[in-house]
Amino acid sequence: MSVQSTSDKLKLEKRGHVALVTMSNPPANTWTEESLKALKQLVLDLNEDRDIYSLVLTGEGEKFFSAGADLNLFAEGDMGVARNMSRYFGEAFETLSQFRGVSIAAMNGFAMGGGLEVALACDIRVAEEQCLMALPEAKVGLLPCAGGTQNLPLLVGEGWAKRMILCGERVDAAKALEIGLVEEVVAQGTALEQAMTLANKVAEQSPVAVASCKQLIQMGRTGPISQALSPERELFADLFHTEDQKEGVQAFLEKRKASWKNR
Repeated sequence: MSVQSTSDKLKLEKRGHVALVTMSNPPANTWTEESLKALKQLVLDLNEDRDIYSLVLTGEGEKFFSAGADLNLFAEGDMGVARNMSRYFGEAFETLSQFRGVSIAAMNGFAMGGGLEVALACDIRVAEEQCLMALPEAKVGLLPCAGGTQNLPLLVGEGWAKRMILCGERVDAAKALEIGLVEEVVAQGTALEQAMTLANKVAEQSPVAVASCKQLIQMGRTGPISQALSPERELFADLFHTEDQKEGVQAFLEKRKASWKNR
């Protein structure tokens, strides 16, 4: 299937089984109504593309991953604009969070506000050593409206989430790694390369198994462990209806590399 971005502010390139999505809105890769709607539709379309197993998100240029929303949108204090934009942000990033495959943020620079929130919506974050991260919305009388108040504590705990959101504290890449905000720190200019390496590792797993595993892991966000244990067993059994399950076991027994069909 042919998937294309509906916005020139969001570039799509397919590299094997990886969809590389680049935020491209100079100078700071800020989000707009157009690009947020495009991200939502793009992820929905990629969900239907059985050749895509993972998604890598990065920013264009060397300074910014993304600076989030353009505050000029809110300069006039229009509540209607605020409600609409918060909905566009929420729908886009929630759709990204529910992407069928594995999403990896290749953080190549400043990640501020909605720029950090989109990274939080990804499964894995790789940050370059010069990166700075913050959710500074309260400094301008606003709040993180695209999942930041919920996704950040899941990663770093309540204390650090409060330091970043309530105290406006910025963290550098080293501190982000220490507190669990990112999973890896790499040298400047190498985040995309490392993210692609991880994304290609995903292709070594059965994509249908990965999708089920991700679904179960994320169930922990909305309920107690006990609610996920029965679905875990059911999804395990369901995999025996797939071609990939049969291929995976046979490949292991025959000591060869599996050839996944994603079905």
